[in-house]
Amino acid sequence: MFIDVVKIKIKAGDGGDGAVAFHREKYVAAGGPDGGDGGKGGDIIFQADDHLSTLIDFRYKTKYAAERGENGSGRNCTGKNGQDLVIKVPRGTIIRELQTGKIMADISGDEPVIIAHGGRGGKGNARFATPTRQIPRFSKPGFAGEAFEVQLELKLLADVGLVGFPNVGKSTLISVVSAAKPKIANYHFTTLTPVLGVVKIDEGNSFVMADIPGLIEGASDGVGLGHDFLRHVERCRLIVHVVDVSGSEGRDPIEDFNLINQELKNFSEDLAQRPQIVVGNKSDMATQEQIDTLRTYIEQQGYHFLSISAATTLGTKELVSTIANALRDLPPIREYEPDYVPLEISEEEQQSFEIRLEDGIYYIDAPFLERILRTVNIDDYESLQYFQRVLRNTGIIARLEEMGIQEGDTVDLFGWQFDFVY
Repeated sequence: MFIDVVKIKIKAGDGGDGAVAFHREKYVAAGGPDGGDGGKGGDIIFQADDHLSTLIDFRYKTKYAAERGENGSGRNCTGKNGQDLVIKVPRGTIIRELQTGKIMADISGDEPVIIAHGGRGGKGNARFATPTRQIPRFSKPGFAGEAFEVQLELKLLADVGLVGFPNVGKSTLISVVSAAKPKIANYHFTTLTPVLGVVKIDEGNSFVMADIPGLIEGASDGVGLGHDFLRHVERCRLIVHVVDVSGSEGRDPIEDFNLINQELKNFSEDLAQRPQIVVGNKSDMATQEQIDTLRTYIEQQGYHFLSISAATTLGTKELVSTIANALRDLPPIREYEPDYVPLEISEEEQQSFEIRLEDGIYYIDAPFLERILRTVNIDDYESLQYFQRVLRNTGIIARLEEMGIQEGDTVDLFGWQFDFVY
């Protein structure tokens, strides 16, 4: 079964809790606090796997959670970090945050991508010892790991997409020019899943072709199978539009050509502007007049036209050569840039922070800020401005000012220290 859209829930591991412990040793009168920090929770990581071609496994398992970090212990022992959870998906899978629809990642490359970060471990009581507080009897719990409900959407990675009405010969064509073996029969909707084939031109030179099934009038509105598979054309660098030039089923090839292009436009304006080669298939069954009529119309629309017969391989070599030449001048397969997914901070969370002044340092304890800090690039001015706005909008800067902070004073946030600037 070909499954290309699924919804799952992912949860990164929570951080382990810090420990409250004191050093006790014979002949040592006051050993002092030695509670260690908790371990970091495991991340949720997505990675492409070329052995996978469908998302069917996610139909049966929909919840994924990484390991929690271990708690700290005495003797300043830090808890073990939680194990990361690596989720393998087919190459070309797009991950969207379900609530906002924003793209979190495009798993098209070889590098693994962290989608949900594990929580930091809480600090043990050894971290809170100061000259004025020598016996801290408290520690901090670990931070929660990120959790998302996401949609996985597979968009095939292919250089060329074959489109056209059912039974025009797309499956025959891809079987002739590549090693793909789709089901071929003389009835509509023979192909029920997209088929990928690698077309080899010469040593070290090839391209990937995809047979996109089920396009009929109304496909962009969900009619037939086209609505399910139009998304797979979106990445293609070049569209090869296959038309039955013979009109063997009593259809008008010009009308079919216009209807399919309208469906592409209805689905995506960008897709409608994609470079396109029009192929008049079944030419062995057509008259020269039929071929010339279609050629004249297509070329008037500004498209390149080729007449072939996939069943007899007539003209297929010329088609492969034409496609290869066109691809040399086209940009690489499209990859989607991640969108910024804003973090929702409830009013209750905004009020849940504490600030303490110890030895001239202002310590901010605000669990919700840890999630925001992960998204901030300290070296980027705009990103830093965003973080400053969060500090002001949540009332943290106002509280610091009430406590008498001055420009140049040191502020500590999760162990990261910086100078306060108005």
